[in-house]
Amino acid sequence: MTPPNPSFAEEIKASFAKQTIMGLIGAQLSRVEPGVVEITLPYRPDLTQQHGYLHAGIVTTIADSACGYAAYTLMPPASEVLSVEFKVNLLRPAKGEVFLAVAEVVKSGRTLTVVRADVFGSYQSGRHELVATMLGTMMCLQ
Repeated sequence: MTPPNPSFAEEIKASFAKQTIMGLIGAQLSRVEPGVVEITLPYRPDLTQQHGYLHAGIVTTIADSACGYAAYTLMPPASEVLSVEFKVNLLRPAKGEVFLAVAEVVKSGRTLTVVRADVFGSYQSGRHELVATMLGTMMCLQ
């Protein structure tokens, strides 16, 4: 898959750095490739809900950003990306030492791109648990 914008990776890194919410929660880009983006987030007690699990809003935030940037990797130069719609299934309590949102383009279009993201709770032992999945539609603005 050849992206139409040869500088997509640098543009995504610059855009991600401007998202103050990502800095606020401590999320980082961990992979940027054509059609695929990963975001990692270390567990922090201040990002949890009343039972100590990562809050669903935080899970959704990293999945949405990963989906948007995965779509952006296949958009033409001078484009912008916006979420149009998404559905999140929270599959189990979000437990882990680090969370990983892995987004991959399902279908890239001229205006709309469909992307899927899975969010995993990971442990130093190597164990990974799928905690949520998102299916999103992203819009290319030119």
